Amino acid sequence: MSSTAVRRTALAASAAALALLATACGGSSDDDGASGDDKAKAEQSAPAGEAGQSAPAGKTLTAAELEKVALAQADVKNGEVATKLSAEEDVAQDQISANDKACLPLVHVQGAVAQAEPAANVKRAWQGQKEAPSESKGPDGQDMTDVDVNRILLNVASYEGDGAEQAMAGLKTAVEKCAGGFEATVGSDKMRVTKVSGVDRLKAGDEGLTVDVGVATSGDSSGLMKLVVVRKGATLATFSVVNLSAMVTGADFEIPADVVDAQVAKLG
Repeated sequence: MSSTAVRRTALAASAAALALLATACGGSSDDDGASGDDKAKAEQSAPAGEAGQSAPAGKTLTAAELEKVALAQADVKNGEVATKLSAEEDVAQDQISANDKACLPLVHVQGAVAQAEPAANVKRAWQGQKEAPSESKGPDGQDMTDVDVNRILLNVASYEGDGAEQAMAGLKTAVEKCAGGFEATVGSDKMRVTKVSGVDRLKAGDEGLTVDVGVATSGDSSGLMKLVVVRKGATLATFSVVNLSAMVTGADFEIPADVVDAQVAKLG
């Protein structure tokens, strides 16, 4: 898998965020800057009336209406929400393919691409991190901090008729048929999914599920990413979740539930 494909599949963070995967020195100066960060996030929040606004149940939403109910900075307590994806992450539907067409719905979720033919859809990205004291010491014996970085690519799409239900059904079928893995292309990059497992039905919206996806990284190594899909009426929200450490080690990780819950709450 190419380095570009890893970045796209892992919903890659900046070089600075990747550096934070290693232990970093802690100190009181971090606390001193907290209030400034909070103020900056507040200033980046959605326009008045949009944050916290929920969608009318069952209604097919326009792109403008989706913008109002999609995740905004004011909806989350931590991390940063981007309302526009980078050129590398913003993949079009016709740039995605799979060697087994039944698996395409999973690739769509991975790439934050809407399922089938929505009436409208919008994309978001969220990135956050948690810090914890490290068991390791710095070169001079100083205390260190382990930094855990999570990133989510999110698509919120609205459908005519039973389009959202059909899209959800296609995803459930893909999970069943593609458990053994598959190969996919995202843009010019190749990706090999080694397995699809750990399906869990979510008690969210009208129906929801989470899926564990193993992605080949190098040699026999496999990283882990998680997919979350929630349908509420005619709207479908999909989340492609990556923990940057887990993408390297394959270890399990917890989905940032507060971010998912914040988006689902806005679907009505």
